[in-house]
Amino acid sequence: MIDLYTASTPNGWKASVALEELSLPYAVHAVDLGRGEQKAESFLRLNPNGRIPVIVDRSEGDFTVFESGAILVYLAEKTGRLMPTDAKGRSLVMQWLMFQMGGIGPMMGQANVFFRYFPEKIEPAIQRYQNESRRLFEVLERRLGESEWLAGDYSIADIAHWCWVRTYRWSGVSIEGLPQLRRWLDAMRARPACQRGIAVPAKAPDALKDDEATQAFVERARQSVQR
Repeated sequence: MIDLYTASTPNGWKASVALEELSLPYAVHAVDLGRGEQKAESFLRLNPNGRIPVIVDRSEGDFTVFESGAILVYLAEKTGRLMPTDAKGRSLVMQWLMFQMGGIGPMMGQANVFFRYFPEKIEPAIQRYQNESRRLFEVLERRLGESEWLAGDYSIADIAHWCWVRTYRWSGVSIEGLPQLRRWLDAMRARPACQRGIAVPAKAPDALKDDEATQAFVERARQSVQR
């Protein structure tokens, strides 16, 4: 059994989607980011950086893994799935995983902060991160014109990217004129494990709706980025 400490964010979904794809049994522990539960001493003992997700593998002597990319690699290597074992195949997956960790995630994350969460609308910052996110989408478009999946076969690299790219509307970034990216998004969304994974621990609000649930989500996110 694996304990998953998570919240409804792209990084959190990476872990839950992977667990669903791999059919690994897991128990969900929702972490309320708005209330700062990720900074509680009990959580910091799991991840000293105070961020989700975290997994604790009870079958391996309560082995703890934090950082979403590290969790994906651990789960893939634990099961022998979603990442090749040969050096070149593994390297290809790792290259695209690192591209997400160092590019797509940080740029879209900052776009979210300035476009959605900061009460002040600093237009140069909004444009900077939205434009860079779009540029990175164009890199994915080029790659997906060469390959059905990012690293050849379906892998943790696809999971890592999808959990972020699927939220492009929330970041205010367009995917117009990117047919291969749209094809890939549709293929990912059609996977039952992906659908189950993004409902953990709760379904996030629709970016196109301006209702009470969305506003409450924004307020919790605003509080969490200030911690």
